[in-house]
Amino acid sequence: MTDLIQLIYSSRPFGFDDAVLNGILLTARRNNARDAITGALICRHDLYLQLLEGPRAAVEARYGGIARDDRHLEVVRRVSRPATDRMFPNWAMRDDPARSWMWTALEVGHGALDRATPADFISVFQRLANEAD
Repeated sequence: MTDLIQLIYSSRPFGFDDAVLNGILLTARRNNARDAITGALICRHDLYLQLLEGPRAAVEARYGGIARDDRHLEVVRRVSRPATDRMFPNWAMRDDPARSWMWTALEVGHGALDRATPADFISVFQRLANEAD
């Protein structure tokens, strides 16, 4: 697939709880399966960090919808790159609570995401993909 891309964004949840998260995951899994998008969502009360991968047009359209979704605040594109392989080929949307090896809430509050490099974001998802295998 020559038009495959990976896009990573961060946002701050608005109204984060299990019901909101379950609704997001249910919709994402249904729509992503339909649109040939795979990926992973890392979530906690102060942070969504998501990798979307699939056909460029489908991923860009999904990201545009997320950016307009009132359940997400401060949506920031962190990485957008062409890809030859998917990190999460078997996951319409893998979900994972943020792990201790990620940035703490205090670090996020002090701008750690803005100082992170694209390689930093990619490594977070690569580690999660390795755990999924």
